[in-house]
Amino acid sequence: MVGQLVLASASPRRRQLLDQLGVQYRVDPAEIVETQLPGESPAAYVQRMAVEKARRVAARHRETGLAVLAADTTVHLDDRALGKPRDHFDGLAILALLSGRSHSVLTAVCLHGPAGNDVVLVETQVEFIQLTRELCEAYLATEEPWDKAGGYAIQGLAGAFVRRIEGSYSNVVGLPLSETRELLVAHGIATALDPAPA
Repeated sequence: MVGQLVLASASPRRRQLLDQLGVQYRVDPAEIVETQLPGESPAAYVQRMAVEKARRVAARHRETGLAVLAADTTVHLDDRALGKPRDHFDGLAILALLSGRSHSVLTAVCLHGPAGNDVVLVETQVEFIQLTRELCEAYLATEEPWDKAGGYAIQGLAGAFVRRIEGSYSNVVGLPLSETRELLVAHGIATALDPAPA
């Protein structure tokens, strides 16, 4: 059974988190160009991206009546969005910016259903320890940083960089579970905690 939901993401982290909720779904990545507009705030950017992803995939499933779940995550510091590292030197620059400081992780989650879009925005503060050049180089020599906003995976080796976190851990991984569950329930989509009525 594929359920009533389409996940508009190729992210293995988002699939794992949705699996934790016990949701039945199919995967259909949105594959859109993700570019922040001039003057666009990080919060506005992730919300726009989540909505665009959901609409793109919903258009492909119009006849099925399936709901579409999409999300977008960004790491930002000093009002600058830190995307996925382009190369080794970009990864090094991103980690140097995060070193010894607090940054914000924003995720927008959009659920597109027959009644339209519902969007939630979740913010988590993460504080890193002071990172040495050697530590950054060792991390960049792994596979972890390259497909992650902000160039790190809190659920992996980079968890050792985190001194303090304030807010949702699953948000930093890529899908805030509490808020996502509330969206699903509001749209009548069953989870392991909220089975569909008999």
